Amino acid sequence: MIWGFFSLDGTGQINQVMYRTTHENSLLSSAGKLFPASNDWIFQQDNAPYHTARAMSQGVDMSGLFSEMVKACATVDVVQKKLVYVFLCSYAALNPELSLLVINTLRKDCQDPNPMVRSLALRNMTNLRLPSLVEYVEQPLTAGLRDRAACVRRVAVLGWAKLHNLQPSSEIDAAVVNELYSLLRDPDPVVMVNCLRALEEILKDEGGVAINKPITHHLLNRLKECDIWGQCEVLRVLQRYRPQSEDELFDILSLLDASLVSPHPPVMAATLSLFLSLCSGQPAVNLAALERVRGPLLAACGSGSREMRFTALCHIQLLLRSIPGLMGAHYKRFFCGYAEPAYIKQRKMQVLVELVNDENVAMLLDELKGYCTDVNTDTAQAAISAIGRIGRSYSDRCLEILTGLLGLKQDHITSAVVQTMRDLVWVCPQCSDTVCFALEGCEETLQDSQGRQALLWLLGVYGERVSSAPYTLEVFIDGVRSEASLGVKMELLTATMRLFLCRPAETQDMLGRLLHYCIEEETDMCVRDQALLYYRLLHCGIEETRKVLQGRRSDPSLGVLIGRPAEPVSQWARSFNTLEPLRQGSIETESASRGSPEHTTFDPKPNADLSDTLDCSHIEKVHSDSDGRCLDSSADILASSVAAPLSLSLFPALSPEEFERLWLQQRALHAEQEEAEEEDFVWMEECVRCPTIPCCSPQSLQAAMQLVNIQTLAFTPPQTLPWRVYLYTHTCLDDSPHSTLILGELLYTGEEPQKAEVNKGSADGEVGVEGTEDEQARQGTEATADGGQETVKVTLRQQPRDDKALKGFMSILTTVLHTLSSEKA
Repeated sequence: MIWGFFSLDGTGQINQVMYRTTHENSLLSSAGKLFPASNDWIFQQDNAPYHTARAMSQGVDMSGLFSEMVKACATVDVVQKKLVYVFLCSYAALNPELSLLVINTLRKDCQDPNPMVRSLALRNMTNLRLPSLVEYVEQPLTAGLRDRAACVRRVAVLGWAKLHNLQPSSEIDAAVVNELYSLLRDPDPVVMVNCLRALEEILKDEGGVAINKPITHHLLNRLKECDIWGQCEVLRVLQRYRPQSEDELFDILSLLDASLVSPHPPVMAATLSLFLSLCSGQPAVNLAALERVRGPLLAACGSGSREMRFTALCHIQLLLRSIPGLMGAHYKRFFCGYAEPAYIKQRKMQVLVELVNDENVAMLLDELKGYCTDVNTDTAQAAISAIGRIGRSYSDRCLEILTGLLGLKQDHITSAVVQTMRDLVWVCPQCSDTVCFALEGCEETLQDSQGRQALLWLLGVYGERVSSAPYTLEVFIDGVRSEASLGVKMELLTATMRLFLCRPAETQDMLGRLLHYCIEEETDMCVRDQALLYYRLLHCGIEETRKVLQGRRSDPSLGVLIGRPAEPVSQWARSFNTLEPLRQGSIETESASRGSPEHTTFDPKPNADLSDTLDCSHIEKVHSDSDGRCLDSSADILASSVAAPLSLSLFPALSPEEFERLWLQQRALHAEQEEAEEEDFVWMEECVRCPTIPCCSPQSLQAAMQLVNIQTLAFTPPQTLPWRVYLYTHTCLDDSPHSTLILGELLYTGEEPQKAEVNKGSADGEVGVEGTEDEQARQGTEATADGGQETVKVTLRQQPRDDKALKGFMSILTTVLHTLSSEKA
């Protein structure tokens, strides 16, 4: 084995390098001193840089050899020269005075006939990073900009950027800046790209390099000459340019067309980002560009690089926000591979949820069902959560899968299923019967706190339907002293209070014991304060307690799958081809971080004032006059709708199948009104002027409707006309003991608003409001004069008939639509 050693003179300094062949170990001190084992040395000075660099790579402090290495940089061997320069740049900051000694050698190397040596010298001049050496570096850098060798010009251009970074307060000579601008037309593409980077750094305070029309077209014409990262840099800089005419815009887009379908994902992403920037006012062009990148994005999802696949999936999620059906035909490309890492599997499942439709829902659910038993618990829980999200639109199929998973009796699966069921019934109350039946016995498997919190919430809200609910809660109450989770204790208090209101005889004793423990023995102040609140609330009476604990509230954090509106591209265009999509869209298992929907924290900004606006004590009414025209909401207030207070209820819940049966049945009855005049029902149609409602997100509409106890059942898929929403509720006036069922449809066809019709079929006969052709023509003219405002046709079907309740409900529904429309505008 060859070992290198440094001999010592009488002063203890290193003056030469010796080598020998030996199997003995020799020690090299941190100061570079040698403790040799013998004296048979062979002088080999030329090999010193190799072994010095080797010692540096092993973490040995070699700064004591700085002066010797300065002398060694005069070698003609290019490889040794590189190693010496690496050493000098590493220790220059520790030896600023000795670093001056190397400048002469570096300046001399800048005149070397070998361009490799010249570029090496320039690069290391700027890498010394010493402000005291700037004045010696400027002249060689200026000469390097005019060097005949491209490799020297590349280094010189970046050298000026390094100098500016070293002294950002100093100004670069204007002549140098002009020289850099002129080098944008250098025949070497790397020099051109380096000039862009250098000017961006030097002119940072002025907004970066100035991009005008000649520079833009020059860069675009030479784009294919650059390497991948050079193309990305050019495309990024060009985002600041704005074409002066539409013809110029399309000329630029034509030049970019080939790059848009580049096989290199970074180039494709940078090109699309430039497309979105240039065509911000051309939504049709933007959508066409998104369609074109579908192929390259799908290819990137199959890349051998995991990082590339993950990045492509994140950006596909961005595109699906504007074109939800973009990848619909290629959903199988997002099926998970067995060997894929968990973070890619979870991201693919998010994409699959966005692609579900009537044609592929069975296959997607079958695929997700297989992921529910994945060996990775996070992946399994993400798959169960994805099934729950699909269940908001296909509840029966998903509940069948979730119920089957409970039979596996595995802790993490049972926990995820219970949490998913909890979130599902919050959005779709019609699923509550199936969920309550499935809860029996699952408490024995639950171990984690989040799953137990979800179970307690379900037992509290639907405890009257679960026969074993009191006994399950009693087990939790008996073990409350050993319970470590604060969330479980607080959820247990709420669930026991709710169950007491519907099953007092079975719950009274255990509620007393729980309140006594939480008030007298519990050390956590949050649990103690909540128990005191409930104790004092019970002193106010059962009715007051019922109002507080049994009032329904919507959960804006939970969305609806069907009917997700297409977002404008401008909402996310700036974040495309950045790190933001990688931070967004985190695995959507929000239910795993909370105990119940009531405890959810969310940003209430979109509907912050909704509860105040939807006050039934001052509801406004939009109705049609005799000509069928839509009147403003401020024009009339129906006194009949507010004379007797109206209450709405979601119970008994109505399944989608029952809704469809009743809707079709009443439509048939309406068609036969002339023959069957004894039917006790009302069919009503009105137009409501709310221009932006068809663009309202399902989440906002769902939350607003549930806030006033109106349940939405289905939405039309986005970018589809006619746009429809189906809903129902039960109405009851305070002066009437009977309730009525109202089924509703919101319809927007995108056409001119038509006249409203009201038809009532009852024992008293039939009343119809018809409009003549002249009236319809006048209506269309007035609608055009008003600016062609969009109207939503509201169709209501009530049984049994109650005119006051129907008018009151129409007032409430109209107010909700107008509130959402004004907020969206």
